[in-house]
Amino acid sequence: MLETDLLVIENAALGKEPENLRFREFLSDYGNEDVDAAVFRLNDTVSAAIDCTSCGNCCRSLMINVSDTDASALSAHLGMTRELFEEKYVEKSPGGRMVVNRIPCHFLEGNRCSVYEHRFSGCREFPALHLPGFRERLFTTFMHYSRCPIIFNVVEGLKKEMGFEQP
Repeated sequence: MLETDLLVIENAALGKEPENLRFREFLSDYGNEDVDAAVFRLNDTVSAAIDCTSCGNCCRSLMINVSDTDASALSAHLGMTRELFEEKYVEKSPGGRMVVNRIPCHFLEGNRCSVYEHRFSGCREFPALHLPGFRERLFTTFMHYSRCPIIFNVVEGLKKEMGFEQP
């Protein structure tokens, strides 16, 4: 049974912090290919059963990076100049790095992205469980473990599949 209640996930994540630290260490005994294969399998199953567009918690809680390509594409879709788009929706660092200037995201309506087909590349990739190198992203994965039902369920499934002893 998959957990999708965000409050239950948040509370469980708090209680599982020591366990998750041990699990991160446990994973270091396994090769990247073995871990990735298990994560890919679990992600396929969990992602098929959880509609992330009905949750929207990532859009309510994450700082979203914006690439030049993203900014150009979305400004064109919205029918505005790139300059106006950046002025309205983006904050730039002195080095030119861009992020959406508001949390929750400007484009979140209810639990859905109003520009879903044109969303930022980071949004398209999240939660990134389909990408190789899961073990190299453990810090980020566990940063989002309490806010994303897909990550939470994949990690909990991974613990069982890999025989991790839980208290």
